[in-house]
Amino acid sequence: MAGFFPQPTVTGPSPTDEPRQDSAVRLPLRSTVVELLLGSVLAVVVSMVLQFAATRLSISEPSYAPEALAAVATGLVVLVLFTLLTFGHRRGPRWLRLAGTWTALAAFSTLALAVPLQNTRYYLGGSSTDNGFRMQYMTRMAENLGLVDMNYVDTAPYYPAGWFWLGGRFANLLGWEGWAAYKPYAIVWVAVTSVVAFTLWSVVIRRRLALLAALATTLAGLLHGVHEPYAWPSAAWLPPVAVLTWHAMRRESSAPRWTLACIGAYVGFAAVTYTLHFGFAVLLFVTMAIVLGLLRISRGARVGDTVKRMFLRLLPVGVVSALIALLVWLPYIVATQFFLDNPRSAALHYLPEEGAFLPMPMTEGNALGVLCLVGLVWLLIRCHRNEIAAAMLTTVVAVYTWFVLSTLALVAKTTLLAFRLTVILEVVLVVAGVLGLLELIGYLRNRIDARHAAQVTLVTAALGLVGTVTITQGAIGTAMQPAVQQAYTDYYPTGDTARGEQDPEKTGAWTDELIATISGLTGREPQDNIVMSTDYKIMSFRPYWGYQQETPHYANPLGEYADRAERITNWSKASSSADLVRMLNNDPYGAPNVFVLRLPTDGQEQDAQEPAQADEATQPDDEGAGKLALQLKGDSFPQQPNVRDYDVYFDPAVFASPEFETRDVGPYRVVVRR
Repeated sequence: MAGFFPQPTVTGPSPTDEPRQDSAVRLPLRSTVVELLLGSVLAVVVSMVLQFAATRLSISEPSYAPEALAAVATGLVVLVLFTLLTFGHRRGPRWLRLAGTWTALAAFSTLALAVPLQNTRYYLGGSSTDNGFRMQYMTRMAENLGLVDMNYVDTAPYYPAGWFWLGGRFANLLGWEGWAAYKPYAIVWVAVTSVVAFTLWSVVIRRRLALLAALATTLAGLLHGVHEPYAWPSAAWLPPVAVLTWHAMRRESSAPRWTLACIGAYVGFAAVTYTLHFGFAVLLFVTMAIVLGLLRISRGARVGDTVKRMFLRLLPVGVVSALIALLVWLPYIVATQFFLDNPRSAALHYLPEEGAFLPMPMTEGNALGVLCLVGLVWLLIRCHRNEIAAAMLTTVVAVYTWFVLSTLALVAKTTLLAFRLTVILEVVLVVAGVLGLLELIGYLRNRIDARHAAQVTLVTAALGLVGTVTITQGAIGTAMQPAVQQAYTDYYPTGDTARGEQDPEKTGAWTDELIATISGLTGREPQDNIVMSTDYKIMSFRPYWGYQQETPHYANPLGEYADRAERITNWSKASSSADLVRMLNNDPYGAPNVFVLRLPTDGQEQDAQEPAQADEATQPDDEGAGKLALQLKGDSFPQQPNVRDYDVYFDPAVFASPEFETRDVGPYRVVVRR
């Protein structure tokens, strides 16, 4: 059992200290690539098998049974891991141990998500809020092999399409619609992320420590990271890549080309999946080069030689990442004439409460907070002698710097969405906390009678198990619960929920009839229609092209959201059918052939899934009396909420023409141009 925990001396290096040699990379290129590929494939298989098994539970909601099963299942996986780490980590062939580790990590992350969601087709958050545009993107990619915008026809994509393009292929492989494939695809990626994190940590630290680091990473993700499954991989993988980057920039001899290429591959991956993490990674790695360059100059190195050295090490990273980024970004770059004609996006116009204050996870009164506090202390103590601590502390400083820059950006009426980096901060501190605790335990073992070493190991393993189970249960039972409940109460495109509810007072109950009516009146496939709808959720379930995106913050800047909103307002003022037809025919964007408008209402109750914002424009008024309403949204940043809802009203008479065909569906009127 003594081999499980590090045994540092007071003055000597810890097991996380790199040896006094030029290379601290523990896996060669071939082994790294093979393990990444095989581990990912195994994670996909394990995750899909367990998800299928979870759906067979068919436990009716509401119930605590899924949470109970998830807690026990994940607890058993953790128990097996800790038992093997403590008693038998060196037994069996190397590849068998690796396969067991991959399976355990994939099973742990999958069970924590799949079992609570066992009886719904939705992922965390259902079809509400941001999941609306995520499923819209998946639905679009499932119908298109090329790179296209999620909403606007004939428009180069703005939001990185890499994760969603692969999701479209995943949906095609299953033979499912994009929205339906989103849940299993997201859970698969969470499983793959855990396994890949283990391999990346294995590049820079010992296997057993890498396993604990990957497990700690997964725990942090279950609390705050997995709600954005397309952003979670780049967040989870950044810390080990940051350590590798620090080493590559620091070593005196030339850095291996494959090491720099791998760092560039990570940056490129972030560029095609989550732009914010790409920008942060670039800032972090350039900062590391500058800091290490200044330290080298302070030790007597020539300025010119140091600048050249750092530039040549950053160059391969930039070249590789640029080539990968172009796979997704090239259409947009060409459409904007290499950014010379790049419209301003509203995507950064968001400042929630968690973005207004600096994150302090190390002050939270729970197990995760204690782990983060231990991690911060360990980073501060060890950063002078330990490459891992130095790289991770630099990452922590960079996150807080990003928060400061985001606050300063308010002067320019924008932000840097700093709150999205909180998960990276937590991952770094949690992993650092694990490494710090292991070092502390190793120190204590050297200070007590050797006869008690076994007992210390057992107690430590037990406490680690208890802490892991506590954090896991907190994630399953508390942190994820609101999003899980949303997945059970949001309406499917079939007009009912996972619980079998079908309330005609809820707009979601009419989705199936809306879709059928549009199909019947147009006689076209969904992707051949351009729809302007006051019910944006239908865009998530069918690959309609939208004349207008749901909010300016999701909208592609090439779509010119504000100009479209102004044109829609002008249409609502049409004096006759001929006047409206004339404006539609002259529309430069391609006018909609389908309108989904809300029927006149005398204060009809708002859908409980979509609470109306406190805006007078959303309430019935004299202007809208007897008219058809279309809800639009405007940017109200820096107010919170950052979206202002308002209605424009169409006189029903302008559609009383042979040019249009109409049909009422529940609270809506569907209008189709013949």
